[in-house]
Amino acid sequence: MTALQSILDTYADGTPARSLAESVRSLSCWTGDDPRLLVAETAASTTGQRFLGGVKPSVERFSEAFVATDRVQSLAAIAALDPDDADLITAFGAERKRHVLVETAAVLADRPEADDLDALQAWAATADHYRYETDPIGTISGIGPSSFQLLRQLAGIETARPHPTVRAFVDTLAADIAETPLSTTTPLRTIASCEWLAFQTTYTPLEIDRLAWWIGTDADERSAIADRHGISINRCE
Repeated sequence: MTALQSILDTYADGTPARSLAESVRSLSCWTGDDPRLLVAETAASTTGQRFLGGVKPSVERFSEAFVATDRVQSLAAIAALDPDDADLITAFGAERKRHVLVETAAVLADRPEADDLDALQAWAATADHYRYETDPIGTISGIGPSSFQLLRQLAGIETARPHPTVRAFVDTLAADIAETPLSTTTPLRTIASCEWLAFQTTYTPLEIDRLAWWIGTDADERSAIADRHGISINRCE
């Protein structure tokens, strides 16, 4: 066992990081495999709000007003919405979220795949985070590296995002381990650091992402995410 593997094992002990990652891979989180809600969750995350206080309520309001009522039955229907629609404003509030929702849906609806989930997953599988600024979704105003990666994760892709908790975890590891290429000076370097850690250990980039999030998040937020993934938090205490 390498020293790096041992260090990550110590941090991971008692956490549900691998289970959380598997829930993401299998699209078995609270939004399931509904591409309308996966895009909505990404849009709701673009202003940096926390899950409990902003993301979850926004997606739930959107689901109640647009999905449960069959007002939008496809990504194309979301793309056709007016960003200033009163119900959309009630659901998301911030113009940035509404813009990202509509524009992301438009890009995916324009793909050749007949099924919306297939379109999302096909995009996510081939999207290059190192060239996100030239990607049709990456060029949308309001989409940065973190939200770009979040959408790919929600589509089941094995990758990490440069979330503040991930940056903090990588910085901690860099301080613990001598002579590593770990760096968080840019979002892309943070992602690359997670990929290097995955190459050096048995943890995948997504598992490292989830481990970092778990370590860096308060108990209430962790409990909400565990519920979102259908994971019993008690077994991790």
